[in-house]
Amino acid sequence: MQDAASRLKTLLEQMLGAPLPVRLRAWDGSEAGPPQAPALVVRNRRALRRLLWKPGELGLARAWVAGDLGIEGDLYAVLDLVAGHVWERDEDARSLAESLRDPDVRAAVKGLLKLAGPAVLLPPEPPREEVRTRHLHTRRTDRRAVSHHYDVGNDFYELVLGPSMVYSCAYWAAPDGTTLEAAQHDKLDLICRKLALSPGQRLLDVGCGWGSMAVHAAREYGVHVVGVTLSQEQAAYARKRVADEGLTDRVEIRVQDYRDVTDGPYDAISSVGMAEHVGADKYLEYAQDLYRLLAPGGRLLNHQISRRPQRDESTYSVDGFIDAYVFPDGELAPVGTTVTLLERAGFEVRDVESLREHYALTLRAWVTNLEARWAEAVGLVGAGRARVWRLYMAASALGFERNRIGVNQVLAVRTPEGGASGLPLRARTWGS
Repeated sequence: MQDAASRLKTLLEQMLGAPLPVRLRAWDGSEAGPPQAPALVVRNRRALRRLLWKPGELGLARAWVAGDLGIEGDLYAVLDLVAGHVWERDEDARSLAESLRDPDVRAAVKGLLKLAGPAVLLPPEPPREEVRTRHLHTRRTDRRAVSHHYDVGNDFYELVLGPSMVYSCAYWAAPDGTTLEAAQHDKLDLICRKLALSPGQRLLDVGCGWGSMAVHAAREYGVHVVGVTLSQEQAAYARKRVADEGLTDRVEIRVQDYRDVTDGPYDAISSVGMAEHVGADKYLEYAQDLYRLLAPGGRLLNHQISRRPQRDESTYSVDGFIDAYVFPDGELAPVGTTVTLLERAGFEVRDVESLREHYALTLRAWVTNLEARWAEAVGLVGAGRARVWRLYMAASALGFERNRIGVNQVLAVRTPEGGASGLPLRARTWGS
């Protein structure tokens, strides 16, 4: 009789129609597959039950978060192999129903049902870290989604992000020889230069996080900043930073929805890593609100993660793992869609800069921080949530490296009548 690992390997390869690119270690200690390859560790039969009840990414994520599934060896290598050779399905791939028409696939599924044991008849409860989402994007649901992601404890974010406390991609002068903190400083300064900030101006920082952008702009460029966030924990942390820097006369941090900001006009607006939470149906409203808040000639810097466009955009669906565990109600759009909607709101788009490779480097730095202090992270947020962050950051790093997702800084202007944008003829120097 075959051991569990050999049986599982045979069934999975039969179902997938391809050899497994990783080694398998099963709950009985048996192993199968290339001996030098990193291992996918199936710690119990419940992992199979999760995959059978939720085939694909969400089932894998539930097994990982619950600790039923693990990885031994290079995390990035396993994720890359799995995404590239086993579970990744493009828009032309067969659906599960179509796959089950194949007698070999049906036979493999029956074998997996038997291997999973009699408890397979009952669906395993999702891990407690999972949330339900509806993508309504009301003020209430947006507040709840932001709280789920950001109100997990400032100590945990300090551990992952480092002293800069910037939760968006850094700007790396070189892949080696630059620290994360220096790269985040350079990103904040790049934004300030693109916005052409000068003393006495008013800056609105939408989704201000822990106050890093607000503090940098006020301290280095002498502007007056209003930062808005929906996270109570972020606001408390940011206000303390502002006080410690002696900038309370120049920086105000509010717990406020951007839709409720009415004290414009502002000379400049920064929106960094926030627009992903707006929602496709609300994006034009978001752009119109920011346009309304800008003075004529004012600039917007919109820093936003993007996805690749699909041949048929009606088939787009939100990433199941990210939606359920990381950014509830978050949605990504192609950069072209973002530019179009900003222009429809009245903006003149003047520059688009891709920072895709920069985000991959940033995420790898965050994963390194997390892994170096893993026991402390688990103590702060629990093993399940720590596993969520490790998986999502490592998988996202690969997504940026493989051009599955991107990130762009879009500089737009509320150009006044007469057409004088106020930008230099060679804007890419950004005053550096």
